[in-house]
Amino acid sequence: MFHGMEALCVMHKQAYFSKMVEIREIHSGNLPQLLEELNCSLVITTYQAGQVITIGRNNQELSFGFCSFPQPMGMARTPSGLVLASKHEVWTLNGQRELAAAIEPAGTHDIAFLARSCHVTGPVMSHELAWCGGGLVMVNTLCNCLAVLEAPWSFKPIWKPPFISDNIPSDRCHLNGLAITEDESAPAYVTMHGISDIENGWRENKATGGAVLEISNGRILTEGLSMPHSPRLYQGELYALNSGKGELIRIDRDSGEYEVVAQLPGFTRGLDLIGNIAVVGLSRIRESAVFGGLPLQERQEDLRCGVALVDLKRGELQGYCWFESGVEEIFSVLVLPGFCNPNVIGPNSKADESDEASQTIWYTPS
Repeated sequence: MFHGMEALCVMHKQAYFSKMVEIREIHSGNLPQLLEELNCSLVITTYQAGQVITIGRNNQELSFGFCSFPQPMGMARTPSGLVLASKHEVWTLNGQRELAAAIEPAGTHDIAFLARSCHVTGPVMSHELAWCGGGLVMVNTLCNCLAVLEAPWSFKPIWKPPFISDNIPSDRCHLNGLAITEDESAPAYVTMHGISDIENGWRENKATGGAVLEISNGRILTEGLSMPHSPRLYQGELYALNSGKGELIRIDRDSGEYEVVAQLPGFTRGLDLIGNIAVVGLSRIRESAVFGGLPLQERQEDLRCGVALVDLKRGELQGYCWFESGVEEIFSVLVLPGFCNPNVIGPNSKADESDEASQTIWYTPS
């Protein structure tokens, strides 16, 4: 439980396209100081709102930035910047310190990530990305595999779960999350919503059919999870999100048994770690074919959307930023160590008139 810190309402503006949507957020009063102590800032994606959102600090206050992409999902740090999975592409965003200082308001940003190229994957439902072994690995959810991006192909499969018979587009197990070794040399673990080789078979038992697999030997490490996401290896421990129960969990890498580090007020998806802090994305769940029947529905009235900063040792909430309107779900959360106020600049291509999110002006009122 979170104690002793005043929740502040901070409001900002950012203009895009043609429709006005108000984004209101509240955050713990200590969040700017906490980001300063951790020497980092945050980047999050929301495919529901079609935005990449930066959370930094400027003059001891939080600073927010919004950048439109079509259905942005997984992100990863690279040696030169960021990569971002969107509806049909994987974008390369080069990190620029020199150009950042010139972005208005001048002198307030210390890093800018600019979209400079993309690889067209087609609608493969790209979920998480990881920089691994000197290259990029993508979770190809539609084709139930891990893949690399290689011209002239949309992708090149490099691994699939042993129970998957082929790479025909079918979303059989809803492969979604990827943990790499701590030296970033190889993929290590994946999460999925169900053990199935039938198209959409994972949906039949989504509330308790989730699993974590060990890539090196194909072993099912942990079963019985509720729509798990975002496995991560950190300081010798394996963490993951038991999303349908709103949990951050720590998994024993030998036995597969797990303990709950923290229970949080939302569908947990998107995880990064720094120091002794886990930064966890939270979403409100929607009554639908995908989210219906989850254990979280018992707490639906109390659910939040935003990011929670959790102490890994005590499991206590140390800080938060909740979106009160405009944003209903978070997909990916990324920590940017060493940068206090980032900016993301997208391709600025002409909006598809059929894409309502890309034509929206996203702002928080002043």
